[in-house]
Amino acid sequence: MDGDFRTEFTRQPTGLKQHPALVLNADYRPLSYYPLSLWPWQDAVKAAYMDRVDIVSEYDQVVRSPSTVIRIPSVVVLKDFVKPQKRVAFTRFNLFLRDEFCCQYCGSRGDLTFDHVIPRAAGGVTSWENVVAACSPCNLKKGSRSLRKTGMSLRKPPRQPCAEELRNMGRRFPPNHLHDSWMDFLYWDAELQA
Repeated sequence: MDGDFRTEFTRQPTGLKQHPALVLNADYRPLSYYPLSLWPWQDAVKAAYMDRVDIVSEYDQVVRSPSTVIRIPSVVVLKDFVKPQKRVAFTRFNLFLRDEFCCQYCGSRGDLTFDHVIPRAAGGVTSWENVVAACSPCNLKKGSRSLRKTGMSLRKPPRQPCAEELRNMGRRFPPNHLHDSWMDFLYWDAELQA
C-alpha cells in the first residue's frame, strides 16, 4: 500500500485551526497566554472522556462516533492544578516578547533579529542581560562594535524577565483568532475601564 495513502487517515495538524479548545488551569486561568494554551479539539475530547478536564464551554458543531454524539469543547479546565513554571526559557520568541516585538535601538516593528549589546567578538555572552531584539538595519549598523562607538542607545536595558512578567506581556499580543467563548477567561483579571 502506498505510504501517502495511509497518511490521509492520520490526524492532520489542522486541529488547532479548526475548533481549538482553550485550556485553563484548575484556577480557571489559561496555562499560558503566549503562546495561548490551546489544544486540538481531538485532545480536548479525549481528555474529557478520560475525566482529566471539565468542559466549560462548547462550540455549536458536534463530532460523532457510532454510539455517541458530542459537542466540540471550546473551553476546558484541568481537574488538577499545574504549577506554573517560574523559570523563563531563553528563547528567541521569549526575547522578542520581553522586548514587545520592537527594535530596542529605534523602536521599529517587524523584520526582527537579535543583537548582542556587548559583541561576542568583545567577549559578550548570549544571555538575557546581553541580548536584545533589533531590526536588521540597526543590527547591521551596530555590527560588532560597542554602543559607544556607534552612538546608538538602548530604549531599556536588557534583563531577565520573570515568568509572570512574560505572561502579562503576552496578554498584549493576542493570537489572530479568539473565540467569543474564551473572552471571559482570558481577561477576567484585567483592570476594568471606568
